[in-house]
Amino acid sequence: MHLCSPPSVSTRSMASKTPVGFVGLGNMGSPMAKNLLRNGYPVIATDVFPESCKELQDIGAQVVDSPAEVAERADRILTMLPSIYFTFTGSLCDTRASADVRRLKTSIKEPGNALCFVLFRKVKKGTLLIDSSTIDPAVSREMAAAAEKMGAVFMDAPVSGGVGAASLAKLTFMVGGVEEEYNAAQELLTCMGANVVYCGQVGNGQAAKICNNMLLAIGMIGTAETMNLGIRLGLDPKLLAQILNMSSGRCWSSDVYNPVPGVMEGVPSANSYQGGFGTTLMAKDLGLAQNTATNTKTPIPLGSLAHQIFRVMCSRGYANKDFSSVFQFLREEEGQ
Repeated sequence: MHLCSPPSVSTRSMASKTPVGFVGLGNMGSPMAKNLLRNGYPVIATDVFPESCKELQDIGAQVVDSPAEVAERADRILTMLPSIYFTFTGSLCDTRASADVRRLKTSIKEPGNALCFVLFRKVKKGTLLIDSSTIDPAVSREMAAAAEKMGAVFMDAPVSGGVGAASLAKLTFMVGGVEEEYNAAQELLTCMGANVVYCGQVGNGQAAKICNNMLLAIGMIGTAETMNLGIRLGLDPKLLAQILNMSSGRCWSSDVYNPVPGVMEGVPSANSYQGGFGTTLMAKDLGLAQNTATNTKTPIPLGSLAHQIFRVMCSRGYANKDFSSVFQFLREEEGQ
């Protein structure tokens, strides 16, 4: 595992004349693409929702209609897609879990690897494809094999840090792929993140991300339960958070991202759980953890329970709220 420092400014300026493609301009993708622009890289971007492109276009990005057009005009392409995969058919398919992606393969009549981004149809030999979506490690390996057949290189580089870190270029990237290509990927990723960590073979970045998010989900549920119990026992929530954060119970969810409204400013719990990392996305990532745990026969009792809790939340009106709304969910559950 390598943790590399950012390349020099001169290296960036030399490469900045080469356009960088960007597919997926959602809550995470848009600020990531903006940071590429700020570092002097011409950006050629597209998104399934045209309105997502306007703000980026206004500050200098070139917006095109499809991933295939991105592939025609750029030989370094980043993708940041919450749950959408592009296929050889050119259609968009909403895939809430990688199991759906695998089922999709059987319905597409193409030789070799049937599943791939539609941009593969136009990708040039030597193109570097960096996927910052969070998907099953096995699917990343399938994508890498498909890219290799096209003469391209695919690397997985999922992120940790959320929307705030994306805006401030303080994301952590976990990168998997051919080590000889890592420096080329790292050059771009350091424009968008404070930490870029090489994790080994393709798929390893996804493995690290899935493990991180499983722990994050478990920790957030534990923090929400603890805060709720303390409040029921008559403790002031700010006081309880202060005690936790100077004691052995301290964790990221209590100290940086507290789920109780009124305890911290600048976090989703202070804004009716708007923004941040959606409950739907957390449920999706926990589903990936469950699938990989099943495939490797790894016991994850707390991870499995967390998965079920966030799935129930999605069906109870919390799908579009930040995942820290599990505190509100528990408060509502106690009243039933």
